[in-house]
Amino acid sequence: MGAGLCPLALGTQTIGSITRPASFCGVVGYKPSYDRISRAGVIPLSPSLDHIGLFTPNVALAKLAASVLGRDWKSHTPSHRPALGVPEGEYLSHVSEEGLEHFRATCERLAAQGCMIKNIGAMPDFDAIVERHNLIVAAEAAQVHHRWFAQYRELYHPRTVELIVRGQSITENALREALKGREKLRDELAALMDAHGIDLWLSPSAVGAAPKGLDSTGDPIMNLPWTHSGLPTLNLPSGMNRAGLPIGIQVAGRWYADEQLLAWGEELEPKLRPAN
Repeated sequence: MGAGLCPLALGTQTIGSITRPASFCGVVGYKPSYDRISRAGVIPLSPSLDHIGLFTPNVALAKLAASVLGRDWKSHTPSHRPALGVPEGEYLSHVSEEGLEHFRATCERLAAQGCMIKNIGAMPDFDAIVERHNLIVAAEAAQVHHRWFAQYRELYHPRTVELIVRGQSITENALREALKGREKLRDELAALMDAHGIDLWLSPSAVGAAPKGLDSTGDPIMNLPWTHSGLPTLNLPSGMNRAGLPIGIQVAGRWYADEQLLAWGEELEPKLRPAN
């Protein structure tokens, strides 16, 4: 997709595997609301957190594909410009210095073009959100793969082995309590949107540009709360770093308001293009 070899690709996200690589490749990445696009036929990692999404060169094509693949899709034409909220606090402390500098500059660029941007304290329990999410992934991976893992453990990647072994020690009660957190976070974010009159959340798509080499695909921490809550997100390309590598901005909408997110994303897309 990043090389322009195809107009549409499917992907899965359990933490950040759509939004983050889309940012690294300078393309649009759409992660729908949880289960808005069917997961049928996909071998799960964590059924409560797995999402199916899209990579496209622009938002218009993402809208078209989503209208075919998304459940109960309805066309939407925005009646007003979106008010944008920045979730300030512990969450943004995880961005690299370069990534935060780009994000703040992007917000300023949007504000200069007439977008309303509000800084809002959010997710004060971010560490607990991360712990909860990782617990669910490990516990459900252990459940899903228990038969295969028992037979083919030596074929699993060492990191997957560590994940499954950790998940095997998690109790059903601990998993049940962690699962309640998904809706709790979703409700908290919606309440903040209502209280501050915002339509979309803005945040960095990744901690920075793509890491060098093949040892790591990068840190998905910036995507984690939006996957945990199941809210729909878009990566919109927003420029390059000093080394010429793509960086994106992450836009999150309301629960099952994917149509609104994509319609507003199409409005924001040209505003994010760097001036020539």
